[in-house]
Amino acid sequence: MKKPADDSKVLFVTPEAIYPKTGGGALRSASIFEYLEAHHAVDAIAWRGDFAPIAIPGARDLLILDLPHHSRTDLARGVRNLRRVATGSPPLVDRFSGFDDRIAEWLQGRHYETALVEHFWCAPYARVLRPHVDRLVLDLHNVESALSAGRAASEPFPLSATFRRFASAFEDLEREWLPQFDDVLVASGADANRVDAARVSVYPNTIPYHDAPRTVPDHAIIFTGNLEYDPNIAAVRWFAREVWPLIRSEEPGLEWRLAGRNGHAVEEYTRGLDGIRLVGEMDDAVVEIARAKVAIIPLLAGSGTRFKILEAWAAARPVVSTTVGAEGLGATDGHQLLIADTPEQFARAVIRTVRDPGELGQHGRELYLERYTTEAGWKMLASLGL
Repeated sequence: MKKPADDSKVLFVTPEAIYPKTGGGALRSASIFEYLEAHHAVDAIAWRGDFAPIAIPGARDLLILDLPHHSRTDLARGVRNLRRVATGSPPLVDRFSGFDDRIAEWLQGRHYETALVEHFWCAPYARVLRPHVDRLVLDLHNVESALSAGRAASEPFPLSATFRRFASAFEDLEREWLPQFDDVLVASGADANRVDAARVSVYPNTIPYHDAPRTVPDHAIIFTGNLEYDPNIAAVRWFAREVWPLIRSEEPGLEWRLAGRNGHAVEEYTRGLDGIRLVGEMDDAVVEIARAKVAIIPLLAGSGTRFKILEAWAAARPVVSTTVGAEGLGATDGHQLLIADTPEQFARAVIRTVRDPGELGQHGRELYLERYTTEAGWKMLASLGL
């Protein structure tokens, strides 16, 4: 798309790098940025950790804010979470706070038609941005209170108590910050029902158009994603302990592939189990999924919608998911995917689909082409006047 001659000015604020498009957060943010950049003159504010390279091609001007070093050891994470529990400042809100003066200084003399803020963690900067913009838009990748509540329900004590504390803290902050925005974007109708804001609109998660890979699948199932992400860890733990042994007893030759970054985070749950392979990072998730017979989504907590399902549909592969994993996509159980929530149900659904995939994958691809390509999402943004 070519920019109009009378470009309006837009400010794009993102707490994470959007390029390369690695992970659901980057995919969603990049799709919005690319739409804005095609229609407006866009400046950007972005954070980076440990002075990592960051670039947003297409941004007219870019303010980079360097985060303090953030140790990723278990001890450091434990100390941070104890502090968060004590102070009521939930994860990542504290990480991205404290840059008000830097942003205010950079904004001097600037004015924008719209400022679009990615992620709830940066919502507090509405106060700094408001004097410089006509319209403030917040893009919620997840409703953080709902995500934390789901994790509280799926984790053992004491993690369950920690996440209940975070859910309560997020609820308080959502009541305070969401009304400061003129528009709030969410990924699904389910999330729209969780948000109390003046104007809430659904901008679905989308991925670029992919041709259906012409690949003969191996005798394998696959789970994809950032394997260090807590809900993905919980999903792998549950599937490995409760479901995989049931499947292996019926399909001893079947392989379970775990594909994505940070495979070390789930090794303790897969160690010693037969038939499991860590694939590592993927050049193309759609191509990798197409090499397996079934994509599994055994998530126990979540908000938004799952990119891993969209990628499986783009690959025309059948999906077996929990109810939580399939939330918000408008898919019909038994048509575009199978839904199962107990270990026995999930194992039966996987075995059945491995043996006879039917038309699940093709029906899923049809839904992807109808609603979940980047181009389909851009039509929604245009309808919102962005």
